[in-house]
Order: sequence, then C-alpha cells, then structure tokens
Amino acid sequence: MMGAIRTLHAWAGTALAVLAVVFGLTGSLLVFEDDWIRATVPAARAEVDLDPARLGAALDRLETAEPGLTSVVLPGGAVGAHRLYLADEGFGYADADGAVVDRWRGAARAETWIFDLHHELLAGHTGKLVAGGGGLALVLMILTGLIVWIPAWRASGWRVWPRSGARRELIGSHRNLGLIFALPLLVFSLTGAAIVFHGTTQALLGGAPTPPAPVVGTGDVDWVRALTAAQARFPEATLRMAGRPAAPGKPATIRLRQPGEWHPNGRTTATIDPATSQVVATSDANALPTGIRTYNAFYPLHASSVGGWLYDWVTALSGLAMAGLGVVGAWAFLTKPRSRSPRSASTH
Repeated sequence: MMGAIRTLHAWAGTALAVLAVVFGLTGSLLVFEDDWIRATVPAARAEVDLDPARLGAALDRLETAEPGLTSVVLPGGAVGAHRLYLADEGFGYADADGAVVDRWRGAARAETWIFDLHHELLAGHTGKLVAGGGGLALVLMILTGLIVWIPAWRASGWRVWPRSGARRELIGSHRNLGLIFALPLLVFSLTGAAIVFHGTTQALLGGAPTPPAPVVGTGDVDWVRALTAAQARFPEATLRMAGRPAAPGKPATIRLRQPGEWHPNGRTTATIDPATSQVVATSDANALPTGIRTYNAFYPLHASSVGGWLYDWVTALSGLAMAGLGVVGAWAFLTKPRSRSPRSASTH
C-alpha cells in the first residue's frame, strides 16, 4: 500500500509540477499587488478619505465619464484610488475625486495578467475549472506526501536547499520543504478550490437560501445620498464597494466592511433603490449563518487579506515553497534511474 501511495505521489506530482509553479509564483506576487499599484499609480498614494459626500461625488463623476462602469472598489487600505470595473473586461483607476487616471482592457497591466494567470490560467471559465481541479489535486499531493513522510520522519530536517544536484539531496530538500509548509499549502489549495467551486462549497456548508430581490424603481442613483444612507445603517462600517444596477428595474448595491470582517471589501451589503437612492434591504455579514461566514473567510485566507504583514510573508514564502516543491520533485523523479527490461538488457 505504501508503495502505491509513493508511486501515485511521484507520478501525479510530476504531472502537476507546472501548475504548482504557476500557482505558487503568481500567488506570491499577488501578495504585493497593493504595493505595486501604489508604485505605478500616483493617485493610489493619496491619503484615503472615506467621507460619503466626497466618495459619492466621485462616483457621480465616474458614472458620467464611464457609461460602461459596472462597479467600483472605493479607496481604502493601502490604495487611495478607486478601482474601476467596466463592461467587456475593462478596468481602470481613478483619483479620489473621480478623475480617471488609467484605463485598460483584459490583461494589459501586470496585476490583471498575474491575477488572470493565477485564477483562470489565462483561459477564461475553462481555465478557472482547471485551476480549481488543480487545487484539489494539490491537496491530494500534500496528504499523500505526509503519508509517505511518516516512515522516514527520522530523516527530516530544516535544510530546504539541496547541497548538490544529486537525487538523494533533491528528495531530502523536497521532503523538508513540504513538511515545513504543509499546513499553509493545504489551506491555500483548499480555499482556492473552494472559491472556484463556490456553489458546491456553499451547499456543503449549508448555505442560506437567497432572499427575494426587493422591488425597486428606475433612475439615476444619487451616490451621495445612497452612500450616506448605507453608512447610517452601519455606522461603524467602512464603505468599500458600489455596484451600479445591472439593468433597469434592478437595484444598486453598496458593500461595507464591519469591524471583525476579514474580507477586504466586506460582505455586509445595503441594497439601494435607484429611484430614491435609499436603502431598501440590508445584509449584516456578522449575522449570517455559520456556514456562510465560514465560506466568506476563505477568500481573505487565500488572498492574504487578514493577519497583517506576518501572514503576508507566510503566504509569499508558501507560494515560493509550492513552486520549489514542483520543480525539485519533478527533477528528482525525472532523474530517477530507470531499470531496463530483461529483453533489452540481453541485447547488449
């Protein structure tokens, strides 16, 4: 049995090596996405102003300037610029007053290219499904690796860089690296797969039924009034996102982050009637069922949005470890001497 598990781990791990390298390196880079934005977008270095009147005025200006605008991540955290989501895979940044300072489509900027590679392997929905399946397969690799390690636990150590290219050194490095980072890699692989297969995950966790959408009118949202009303419903929360109505007769949505929420954009919502710019329904993230709150914790755990600089570095180093495990493991397997068949040996 142990031999079969070892063989499965070796063959499957080699097949998954490329995915491990891609997920690991891109995941490490995405930890520092906000730092990259601040370094390349001067408006993102501005001091954050969360006054609903100023934010609302900026949103009103953006709606006029960008008819294709679908939603906006408001300034917050380390980024003092608005992040724009536009129709047809468009993106942009705007300063605190709503003036657009950059606009692009697809993966034209480094941060969107890296995110698409990490999340969808640059292959859209199909790539996303492959990435989710790869995450589940990597969970299997971690678990079988731990099983294979048990008989050889006495040989474990802290050395993660091989002394040479000898196969024995590579295996030792692979074993030690995998053992040190087993727990965080298990967390990142599981949460990544759970995010991709969100419907199944929420069903398994006992997701609550979606309440019926409130009846709303049509009109242009007065974002100053809407943000002020949402803030009044949750005075301690931070305004984080604004979503325009998806179609006439559909509501607008404002997301807020309450104290204690891990998600960087919050999961507390205020539903807005475009005809009146008033709140017609709310959802308090801290009062959701346990299963939904558990699911809502997966993204911040996966994206290193909780835990501060220490968790950032754990995430970044874990990504490098995943890439290293893929490279070293595949190298050790591919350099393994293969015994020749008796027939081929007799011909020499």
